[in-house]
Amino acid sequence: MLRKLEKAKQKWGGANTLIDQWLDNRRNLLINYCQIAGLPPYELQDNSLPSIDNIRAFCGKLVDYVSEGHFEVYDQVVTACEKNGATSRALAQQLVPKILETTDKALDFNDKYSEAENDQVLIQLDQDLSVLGHAMETRFELEDELLEVLHAKHSA
Repeated sequence: MLRKLEKAKQKWGGANTLIDQWLDNRRNLLINYCQIAGLPPYELQDNSLPSIDNIRAFCGKLVDYVSEGHFEVYDQVVTACEKNGATSRALAQQLVPKILETTDKALDFNDKYSEAENDQVLIQLDQDLSVLGHAMETRFELEDELLEVLHAKHSA
């Protein structure tokens, strides 16, 4: 996911400050995800679980990223797609609902872990991180497709 993000930054970086900020926030979210999941280069020591405080901090970044997309970025991208013709508008109208489907997975994860009373909930962390990781990857691919439509029209 980080390699795909770097390609996205190379492709669309610098075109719009909001998109630059959004891609930076995606990068921070992915780094934090790798840290709590114990993925290279952030392996957890002694196969220990991350602290509930670290997971809560990740949940905050996750909700911020999802909210930023829904309430700031998508509106601007969809509006730009609408200005670029019926084909762009149709694709945007097709992609945004698919992106919204991944929001449920992010919010489910947040609800479960941000309000956890104790470490018992961590028993299911690996499985929940796997589900979330898949949803995040799907979301990022759809978001990138939306940005590609916008980029293709503006660079044509």
